[in-house]
Amino acid sequence: MTRLPVHLSLRWRVALAFGLGALLFTGVFATVTWNLASDYMLRQRETSASLQAELNVRLVDASLRSGSEGLDDLLTGLSTDSESTVLLRRPEGWITSGRQVDPEQLPAALRELARQGIPARQRLMVDRVPVLAVTHPVASAGTAYVELFPLSQLDRTFRFLSTVLAAGVALSALLGVTLGAWASRRALRPLTELTAAASRVAGGDVRARLPEQGDPDLAPLAVTFNRTAEALENRVRRDARFAADVSHELRSPLTTMANAAEVLVRRRAEISGVAGRALDLLLGETGRFQRMVVDLLEISSDRDDGPSESVDLVDLVDHVVGVRPTARPIVESAEPAPVVQGDRRRLDRVVANLLDNADRYGGGPVRVAVLRHGGQARVEVDDAGPGVAEQYREVVFERFARGAEAGRRGGDGGSGLGLALVAQHVRYHGGAVWVEDRPGGGARFVVELPEAPR
Repeated sequence: MTRLPVHLSLRWRVALAFGLGALLFTGVFATVTWNLASDYMLRQRETSASLQAELNVRLVDASLRSGSEGLDDLLTGLSTDSESTVLLRRPEGWITSGRQVDPEQLPAALRELARQGIPARQRLMVDRVPVLAVTHPVASAGTAYVELFPLSQLDRTFRFLSTVLAAGVALSALLGVTLGAWASRRALRPLTELTAAASRVAGGDVRARLPEQGDPDLAPLAVTFNRTAEALENRVRRDARFAADVSHELRSPLTTMANAAEVLVRRRAEISGVAGRALDLLLGETGRFQRMVVDLLEISSDRDDGPSESVDLVDLVDHVVGVRPTARPIVESAEPAPVVQGDRRRLDRVVANLLDNADRYGGGPVRVAVLRHGGQARVEVDDAGPGVAEQYREVVFERFARGAEAGRRGGDGGSGLGLALVAQHVRYHGGAVWVEDRPGGGARFVVELPEAPR
């Protein structure tokens, strides 16, 4: 199984780079500090231990030469630390003073150096206590001197120093990540604003603009984006105005054509043969043309003049379904009914267009549900058709798109603007619309709108 690579965002990469830099810098600094400090303290301890052992050996040697019987008392006085040990090898055996240690626990090589009177130093663990063993030659024949200096205090100092340095390295890395996150957030704020503005433009809000930038490196970016967005807005407005003007100009001749068609309908029985079939085609296309002009006028309008009110979605759906001449689908509703804030006329048109779409292309609506989902109000319209193929699920909400029905004509054919109007009205209310498969077959059109607070 191949694992997909994990891609971190630029902000996190910058933050981690800061943290890694701080970690490396303080890590090297801590390592150098540890080596210098520990080496200095250890050398100081070894030097003082060697000097102390040399002084103690002189006292022991003087006592042996004078034949004093106070050797045991002298050795006891030399081992003032509770963890220090003085070992003196005499022809009759080892004499131990201070913390009792078996000489056999010492390395054989160290004991041999002491017997030969060769000065030496060695760090080792004796009974789980760190010590520094120092040997020093004694003038008296057959005598060897070994003194064990405890390193417990030095070991605790080393542990404390290492803990402080490790904590400092970890803290500096954390501060580096925090500083990197802060710096990247400030540095990428214009990019975040650009992304947000571009997303709004992509969502249909061509009035989105970037704020003016005081940074000379960022000001050209904001100016260029704003000019582009303004040009796009002007182009959209011109196109919408053109469509509205054309649609408005077409209404008068269409009205005349519709009135003339009504006269011909009343005399349909008198017209037979090819002329009658031509009349039927003309009437169908005239009705379709009228619906298209009305839809064009509405979809090209950029006015936000609809009154905002609290709309009970269950009541709205029941009303739309109830006035339709076709068979009533199953209506499911949540309790209490979801309420949204918006324009009732637009929402009414959303539900009506979805039902019309199901009638024309989906074999008729079989279920309409008004539900709640994740804090959103949801309207679902299920049909009995073949469903919508994956490649058409985004296209069907575009203007003059009819998916697999594109290019066909018929008396009940749509204008290709119904679902585009649905998407436009849903975006106007800050919602989303999409199509998915219905369990059991068919298509399910889903509209989600922000639920109004009660």
